[in-house]
Amino acid sequence: MSKLRKRETQVPTNLSNLRPPKGATSNKKRVGRGMGSGMGKTSTRGHKGQRSRSGSRMMRGFEGGQMPLHRRLPKRGFTNIFRIEYQVVNLDRLATLGEENITPELLVKSGMVGKNDLIKILGDGELKSALTVQAHKFSKSAEEKIVKAGGKIEVIGAPATTESKDEPKSKPPSKLKKKVT
Repeated sequence: MSKLRKRETQVPTNLSNLRPPKGATSNKKRVGRGMGSGMGKTSTRGHKGQRSRSGSRMMRGFEGGQMPLHRRLPKRGFTNIFRIEYQVVNLDRLATLGEENITPELLVKSGMVGKNDLIKILGDGELKSALTVQAHKFSKSAEEKIVKAGGKIEVIGAPATTESKDEPKSKPPSKLKKKVT
C-alpha cells in the first residue's frame, strides 16, 4: 500500500502559490436569511435595546455606559503648533562622506536627510580635516570643533544682519496724537 502512495514533495513558497492557513478565512456573515442560517429572527442583534434598533449608531469608543477609555486615561501636556523639527547629523557621519564641502544636497544624496528636512549639525565625533559645512543650525560643540579643525560653518536661512551692534536703533514715530485744545 505504501508503494502506491504518491511521494509528497515540498514545493517552494512564492507569490504564485501563497495560501492562508486552514481556518484563517471564513465566509461573510449573512444575517436575516432564515432560522437555518443561525442568524435568523433578530439577525445577531439580540432583543430590544439601543443597539438592536435600525439606524442606531453609538459614538466611537462607546463602552455600554461604562466610562470610555479615552476619558479614563489622564491627559498631560500639549502639542506646540510652532515646533520646528530638525534632522540631526553628527560630525562623525560628516567625516565619513570624504567631501570638503558639505551641502544639504550632498546630505540628501547620501541618504542622511530627506529632501525637505531642516538640518542641525551636532558635535558628536571628531574632525581630522577642514570642512565647509552648510546647515540650518549648529550646536555650540559642533561649531567649535569645525572651526578648531580649520573649517567654516555657513548657516542657511539666517537673516542677513545689515545693522551693526554698536549703532542704536532709530525709534519709530509715535502713534499717539497730541490733543489740541
